[in-house]
Amino acid sequence: MLSEQLEKVKIVPVLVLNTLEEGLAVCEQLCRNGLPAAEITFRTAAAESVIREASKRFPDMFIGAGTVLNVTDLHRAFDAGAKFAVAPGFNPKVVGEAVKCGLDFFPAVCTPSEVEQAMEFGCRMLKFFPAEACGGVPMLKSIIAPYKHLGVKFMPTGGVKPANVESYLEIPEVAAVGGTWLNKCGDETIRQAVEIAAKYIRK
Repeated sequence: MLSEQLEKVKIVPVLVLNTLEEGLAVCEQLCRNGLPAAEITFRTAAAESVIREASKRFPDMFIGAGTVLNVTDLHRAFDAGAKFAVAPGFNPKVVGEAVKCGLDFFPAVCTPSEVEQAMEFGCRMLKFFPAEACGGVPMLKSIIAPYKHLGVKFMPTGGVKPANVESYLEIPEVAAVGGTWLNKCGDETIRQAVEIAAKYIRK
């Protein structure tokens, strides 16, 4: 189950990568420092090749695709080896295709209406985006409240950083956060993220 896999890492680095070489180097760095997970965004032409090659070189890495905006990119991502895919918004056409094909895809929401639309498709794992711009932790808690009994889980992304990440991870319905601050960072920053995540990973 996707939410359970996310629960095992708690912090998923969100990466914008320009070349295959850069992407493989970053994935190696993440694995070396104890954070074998990444959301590789389809904002660059290199994304598909990075997912394909990194999935082969680092088979135990939990690699997903981000910024999946259409059905074509949805299939490109999973054909390349992505274990999950996310979007910055809610596109019924893309969600419907993912459901039909049994792909682990979760759309972004920032209002109760979008939560309900996603749930109509059977989605129980949702991205809360852009988290801080939409009201942060107070807004997320307010959105969760009416749907908590239905088992919906969230991954807040956008403006999440070391100063506020734990306030998100303390929410039981947050499976993981999208670590936008981990894009092309140093080893020490990754190790600090691993230490934070470890506090919230269920044993």
